[in-house]
Amino acid sequence: MLTKLSDLHQMARAQTKKKLVLAAAHDQNALEAVTNASENGIVDVVLIGDKPMIEEICRKADLDISAFELLHEPDNDKAAELSVKMVSEKKADIVMKGHLGTSSLLRAVLNKEWGLRSGELLSHLALFEVPAYHKIIALTDAAMNIAPDLKGKVSIIKNAVNYLIKLGINKPKVAVLSAVETVNPDMKSSMEAAALAKMADRGQFTNCIIDGPFAFDNAVSKKSAELKKINSHVAGDADLLVGDDLDVSNAIYKTFIYFAQAKCAAVIVGAAAPIVLTSRADNDETKLNSIALAAAIN
Repeated sequence: MLTKLSDLHQMARAQTKKKLVLAAAHDQNALEAVTNASENGIVDVVLIGDKPMIEEICRKADLDISAFELLHEPDNDKAAELSVKMVSEKKADIVMKGHLGTSSLLRAVLNKEWGLRSGELLSHLALFEVPAYHKIIALTDAAMNIAPDLKGKVSIIKNAVNYLIKLGINKPKVAVLSAVETVNPDMKSSMEAAALAKMADRGQFTNCIIDGPFAFDNAVSKKSAELKKINSHVAGDADLLVGDDLDVSNAIYKTFIYFAQAKCAAVIVGAAAPIVLTSRADNDETKLNSIALAAAIN
């Protein structure tokens, strides 16, 4: 049972060790993250990038990459291609972004011939350990899809639910957010939340419980839900929050971290393999947790 994010480390170590390939590995931030993950026994690592530059970075930063496979490819787009092909050919399990633009990596991931397409949208899934909340809570989508329509939200929810189930969170409770907890025809977020809840009632989603619309407080506080007389299995006990758009979800994401002192792990899901996109603003714990989140599923 996933009760804290450090459990992801044990989950990753408890199975056959995953192999992570770092695309355009000539990046100190990413090299520090994968070295830390390797030293913690979470993943084996393949580096693809500018070999002399990688070696110079590691020498200056005192990073030991002697146990890593290192392939020389100084061109970032070609490094992304080789990394994705390695995963699609089952020679690696996880792809991680190094010193290249996110769009370059995702272009390789979405290649129709050798990419990692699954039929769903790619979406961002973050897990948080929030001191004020009684369990791990997940959030989607805070980084990929700017303004998903109803069809997009269906895909985003499926991605997140499937991943949470693989982590052992059975029948996740999904709260679809709006500014209100009643359906308002003038508010797209409330209308789409209600539609998603009804779709779940009709069996169009499996292995989860979806309800909404919820204002944020009703989703995470039973007391608030009771005061509003909301009768729901999800209210006050959500496993997954679904924001209406990237603005909402990104604000919640950063509020959890900067105001609520939450611990975090995040991956891109919806492809045939998890994708790790750590930020320079992420602390070392978040980077390690994110790699563990990618490595923890069977």
